[in-house]
Amino acid sequence: MIKVSEGAKKRISDLMSEDGFDALQDFVRVGVKSGGCSGLSYELKFDKVKADEDRLIEDNEIKIVIDKKSVLYLAGTILEYSGGLNGKGFVFNNPNAQRTCGCGESFSL
Repeated sequence: MIKVSEGAKKRISDLMSEDGFDALQDFVRVGVKSGGCSGLSYELKFDKVKADEDRLIEDNEIKIVIDKKSVLYLAGTILEYSGGLNGKGFVFNNPNAQRTCGCGESFSL
């Protein structure tokens, strides 16, 4: 469903720890909402609660929850982290996106 690169895993673990979350127990909540330059944008936040309708995925020792409406938009996505001087932060490499904006934060199907 969603794959987590090694760089994203390390950055997620570090950020979760800084924000008082435990990467072994808590979740990364990933979703899609209307908005952005291309029509849909990604959401990424930490959460301690999984709703009944959420789908739980674990990859590379990171637990990800996705609300059921976002699952189809995110199938096959690889979550990566790009750091450094020109780094963008977290990057969603989504094979379903037919068009993305220049900042990479929104897409359309």
